[in-house]
Amino acid sequence: MGLFERYLSVWVGLSIVAGVLLGNLFPTIFVTVASLEYAHVNLVIALLIWVMIYPMMVQIDFAAVKDVSKSPKGLWLTLVINWLVKPFTMAFLGWLFFNVLFIDWVDPQTATEYIAGMILLGVAPCTAMVFVWSQLTKGDPNYTLVQVSVNDLIMVVAFAPICAFLLGVSDIEVPWETLLSSVFLYVVLPLVAGVLTRRRLVKKGELDSLAQFIAKLKPWSMVGLLMTVVLLFGFQAQTILNEPQNILLIAIPLLIQTYGIFFIAYYAAKRLKLSHKIAAPACMIATSNFFELAVAVAISLFGLHSGAALATVVGVLVEVPVMLSLVAFVNRNRAKFESDINGNEQPTQLRSAE
Repeated sequence: MGLFERYLSVWVGLSIVAGVLLGNLFPTIFVTVASLEYAHVNLVIALLIWVMIYPMMVQIDFAAVKDVSKSPKGLWLTLVINWLVKPFTMAFLGWLFFNVLFIDWVDPQTATEYIAGMILLGVAPCTAMVFVWSQLTKGDPNYTLVQVSVNDLIMVVAFAPICAFLLGVSDIEVPWETLLSSVFLYVVLPLVAGVLTRRRLVKKGELDSLAQFIAKLKPWSMVGLLMTVVLLFGFQAQTILNEPQNILLIAIPLLIQTYGIFFIAYYAAKRLKLSHKIAAPACMIATSNFFELAVAVAISLFGLHSGAALATVVGVLVEVPVMLSLVAFVNRNRAKFESDINGNEQPTQLRSAE
């Protein structure tokens, strides 16, 4: 476990503080960065997200997909939660809180944008941070690769239609061109680049070179993540300080969604009798979000200073500490989980996969 992963919440927290402070002390810098757009895409954010995502995409081995049949239950759990449950529960919670419970505290236009941001988070299953959560919970790294690989394949074709459907149901105008171009820019292109890079190195029989290449890229991925957090909170700095209550309002349904989805997945994993090394990362993947994609699409669709962008940024604020608390819960309850799925057997007498 590297220094970055071990103290992830600390680095992200410091980046959030830095972003808010810099955004208020030097607002003109962030205004300039915000103006660097082309076709509704902020070029600086796009570059940083590429720096973040590309190293993760290089790690994905699509050849591993053929091994899914050996242990399908964990994959099915992840896919069902990610694509048939989470997007719709997130949309429902957004509607419930901002069109019903918080209706007197948020104006209709802002409420609509908050709901849109939550929907974008809910439809973006985690890719980049999955490997960190899997490692922290002692998950099976090869199976995690399979889950991520299949999720990414589905995301290429399912993200835009599900977003469009849920945004449409929520009476939000859907700019299809921008939505599809965002998927192409932030999912398809880095995915293709990662596959081609990996194939080139593997074809030459340079597995050691592949490992070294990924190791060299990792620091850049960290830089991309932290710089993105700084910029995002810098863009929203004045809103965060002037309207802190709105941050709380957004965080409440996001917290309910995150913990709720986790425990649904955790209960289902027990019912399916998945081994802990499969169940733990499956639950983490089902719970966490590809916030980099959600943020990028929110900015492209609604603008840097929109309520949708703010909601996705709050998603970043909520996700890291919540996911770390869930990692602690999973690890603390590992023995009980294994005992429950194996009846009276000892926790060490595990079935290899399911």
